[in-house]
Amino acid sequence: MSDVREKILSESAKDEDYIIALRRDFHAHPELSTKEYRTAETIEKELDKLGLAHKRVGGTGVYAEINGTAQGENRTIVLRADTDALPVTEEHDCPYKSKNPGVMHACGHDAHTASLIGAARFLARNRDLFSGTVRLTFQPGEEIGYGARIFVDEGYLDGAQRSVGIHLASRIDVGKVSIVPGPNNASVDWFRINVAGKGAHISTPQRGVDAAYIASSIVVGLQALVTKTTSPIDSVLIGVGKITAGTAYNVIASSAEIEGTVRVYDVDIRREMKKRITSLAQATAQAYGGSASIEWKDFTSPLINDPAVSNELQKSVGALIGEENILTTGEPSLGGDDFAEYILKVPGAYMYVGSGNKDIPETTLSHHDSHFDIDERCLLVGTRAYIAAVLDYLK
Repeated sequence: MSDVREKILSESAKDEDYIIALRRDFHAHPELSTKEYRTAETIEKELDKLGLAHKRVGGTGVYAEINGTAQGENRTIVLRADTDALPVTEEHDCPYKSKNPGVMHACGHDAHTASLIGAARFLARNRDLFSGTVRLTFQPGEEIGYGARIFVDEGYLDGAQRSVGIHLASRIDVGKVSIVPGPNNASVDWFRINVAGKGAHISTPQRGVDAAYIASSIVVGLQALVTKTTSPIDSVLIGVGKITAGTAYNVIASSAEIEGTVRVYDVDIRREMKKRITSLAQATAQAYGGSASIEWKDFTSPLINDPAVSNELQKSVGALIGEENILTTGEPSLGGDDFAEYILKVPGAYMYVGSGNKDIPETTLSHHDSHFDIDERCLLVGTRAYIAAVLDYLK
């Protein structure tokens, strides 16, 4: 193992400049969810250099396989990187600043993609170190809860025994990797409540049905659902980010619209909250003479790391980058990630790779910030984490 460890460290280090340059290219040419055409083409060109056959998935996703030549069990592990960017205007001046107005890699997906290609380079050159199959999945549309289900539904995870992904974390120091069993990310459900009332002059409220007031009452009631119907121990969030109603200051609003999200870790609570929100909206509207309908979109399930896989990764990644650099506990996030769909299909775990450096202020900002950047030393850590996961499981 020590010889293999030195080989990984040495060869991956030689690729560091390549991985950094690749990440900067992705960063300078960000593309929104389901529009990642240039990104996919760049990935394909890099896979071509490695002699790896590939295919498109869902229009802008890319899939490839690397088969090991060592003797051993014929097991399969799936590696995932997401590729989409965000509708954010980059305000951070750097040599690789976004060239696409209003679009930015403000979450680190450029780094995930570059790191997975870096791992593919090592694995394609060293097939004799493992048996079985490595499936590479470059997944589009993570930000809208789209791409993971495409890969799952079209069968690209069928028959696999392990799934592994990484995500950068600006809250974690560069060089560290967090691998925490159990809940890591919440489910994400989007809702839109449409309230129908009746317009009238503001001076004659008895002649109208005030959709703006009904919407306001629903928003207040939603918060009571959390505080009065769920246990304080359970993490439940109902957030409303958008309310629209009315046409003029002196006209009772005939309609209103509310958009929000529900975030939980438990599938049963998730199901119950959807029922209660629907019931609350309809009952509140009816009480004031109006009506309400609700639309739901399921963006992603809760991301719950498999305990056994998490423990395996803690050991394998720790053996490569140092046990002292592995974080095994941490607070889960109410942000979502559709890698959850991979884990539901195939036992797996998500690793959070530290990208923060207090000496570089932009690297400690929240993801999705317009000045977001990374300490690029994290790219090699991400590459090595992917490699360690493969070589340990496909010994």
